[in-house]
Amino acid sequence: MAKHMRLVSGGRPFLKWAGGKSQLLGEFGKRLPEGYLKNKTITRYVEPFIGGGAVFFYLNQRFSFEQCTIADLNEELVLTYRVIRKSVNSLIGELEMLESAYLAKNEREREAYYYEIRDAFNRDLPVIDFRHYNARWIGRAAQIIFLNHTCYNGLFRVNRNGGFNVPFGRYKNPDILNVDNLMEVAARLKNTRIIRGDFTKCRKYVDDRTFVYFDPPYRPLNATSSFTTYSRGGFSDKDQVRLAKFFRELDRKGATIMLSNSDPGNEKAGDSFFDDLYDGYTIKRVPARRMINCNGARRGAVSELVITNYGTTKA
Repeated sequence: MAKHMRLVSGGRPFLKWAGGKSQLLGEFGKRLPEGYLKNKTITRYVEPFIGGGAVFFYLNQRFSFEQCTIADLNEELVLTYRVIRKSVNSLIGELEMLESAYLAKNEREREAYYYEIRDAFNRDLPVIDFRHYNARWIGRAAQIIFLNHTCYNGLFRVNRNGGFNVPFGRYKNPDILNVDNLMEVAARLKNTRIIRGDFTKCRKYVDDRTFVYFDPPYRPLNATSSFTTYSRGGFSDKDQVRLAKFFRELDRKGATIMLSNSDPGNEKAGDSFFDDLYDGYTIKRVPARRMINCNGARRGAVSELVITNYGTTKA
């Protein structure tokens, strides 16, 4: 391995996240720039759409980067990452109270308690200062984790006003609090820069020693499969075009880059949207499973795209 990297513990995702990459880590592992990681001096890792962080944690279990930068447009998500980094013990205390209260109830009472917490979460939104760390953040991060692990399908979805609107999920023994993992995540985040904002905010942290992984909100496979409402705005085809331009900009800076997205060909043969956007780069289709769809019959095997600015001989 390169002198800047060693095997370390890195935790695992603490939230369920639509579009999370846990199921694809094996395929991604085959396509990492191993030659670059082992033989060159890649010292930075940047992930502008952190989401649940599956790839971030996967890489940090295998390599030690001198510097990591993660970002997301979702203000609630960024708040939670920052709370874990700064106040993990206080967060664990809040989650212990939520978990204890929830598990002591029967199913009917649990459902009522879930909506009580959801209503409080939405009611407090106008008074949350997302810019400056404060004591309110800890309770809010605990609510986010609680709602995520007790809501239907483990979704994070908000309406146009930013209100969390996922209904109750009927789980007998939800994993609300995992102390060991939260402590591991906190340790990993200690030296990680956490940014809230558009993916282009990561620009100044990227150089020719950086590995960048892009996992943007996926282009919907069809009109009913869009789960991009993780923040108050969506992610349109215009945003996908803007991201492709940014990909090329970072390529010119000498960064090593991987990007994943849905394959339009799953629904419409011959749809070359991403093939055209990333013409000239390495585009591979990998097997995946579509896990989230309101129609269970439409869940199943699909392919996803992995796009890199390095060739297969170095992956």
